[in-house]
Amino acid sequence: MPVELPARRPSSPPPPRRSPQSLAVIGIGALLGVVMLAVFVGRREGVGLTELPPGRPVASLGFRAEDRADGAVELMGAADNRLVARINPGEGGFMRGTLRGLAQARQREGLGPEPPFTLTRFDNGTLALEDAATGRHVALEAFGATNAAAFARLLPGNETK
Repeated sequence: MPVELPARRPSSPPPPRRSPQSLAVIGIGALLGVVMLAVFVGRREGVGLTELPPGRPVASLGFRAEDRADGAVELMGAADNRLVARINPGEGGFMRGTLRGLAQARQREGLGPEPPFTLTRFDNGTLALEDAATGRHVALEAFGATNAAAFARLLPGNETK
């Protein structure tokens, strides 16, 4: 008697294999997602941020920066228009650059050089340069003690942190 064998079912095709390129794209996407999540959590929770306690102002100087024809920059006291400091050409690179950046911000906003800049020393030893005209604030100690000292010499007592 003939034996009948069960009919073979057609097998389903094998699942498509992912190419190495598509796996790389998936990996990069996952990495970006993790990085974005870490940045979000870090900013929200303040992870890695250091902040000094607010200091009280102990010395302050208002001044205007005036360019001279010989390339020098003269810092003139806002209250009495006395010469506070003169920065000769080729000297005071950090001071020149910082003041130039603040002056350019004023120009972009259509403001003139008349409002004074304010240099303030706080009781915690930090220094800040502010431009009330534009609302910009430069924490000078962020640029290192040597650069902060360039501005600190304008105020009585040259200690900086």
